[in-house]
Amino acid sequence: MAIATLSASRRAALDALVSDLKGIFQKRLRAVCAYGLDERDERDTHTLAFVDHLEFDDLAVCAPRTRGWLNRGLAAPLILQGDEFIRSLDVFPLEYGEIVAHHLLLFGDDPFRGVTVSEQDRRRGCELQAKSHLIHLRESFLETHGEPRAVARMIGASAEGFRRLLDNLVTLVRPAMEHVQGHPDLAGDAERLIGVPASLTREVLASAAGGPSIIADPNALLARYIDAVEDIWAFVDKWKR
Repeated sequence: MAIATLSASRRAALDALVSDLKGIFQKRLRAVCAYGLDERDERDTHTLAFVDHLEFDDLAVCAPRTRGWLNRGLAAPLILQGDEFIRSLDVFPLEYGEIVAHHLLLFGDDPFRGVTVSEQDRRRGCELQAKSHLIHLRESFLETHGEPRAVARMIGASAEGFRRLLDNLVTLVRPAMEHVQGHPDLAGDAERLIGVPASLTREVLASAAGGPSIIADPNALLARYIDAVEDIWAFVDKWKR
């Protein structure tokens, strides 16, 4: 997303944040970026600031300004010092990799120039994401007491996490010659590359928008859903290019 495509209110909010951070950190402020702009509404704009060094007193100065940032539709900025981001790429490969790939530079020199996430770190991140999603589905089902409408709501609530998991996995395993921007047919790609039935993916993703009433048999869908996520975890656990 380019600055020109931002709404006037969002641009003003980001400009005000940069101005505030310049006032707080002075010459220690190296760069400010926004990220997740295509996926988040304007009430939850995320930013990342890089500084030479960060002390508690800096956070204490920032804290009273947070309410104003939130009122403008900005989440509290993530503030990192030195090479904290680069040294954490292997810990948060999916989250930080998304920032590297899709960010908007608001101030300073681009801190991500030449930065890449290793394929092995991304595979490990996908494995963690798959196993966490599987555990979440199992535990959440128990909390529904097996009541069909509660199960349907649980499936709908989990759909966005499932979409992110498949999106990350398809990006990981898709051959280099097939790399394109985004996944317009995520269900089809997931079936072809990972083996997840496209019909299941479409049912789960549709449940997020359609609500509990669109699922004819929630328990049967959840059983297939959990089986598929188990298979996904086994796939990524063994996967190598």
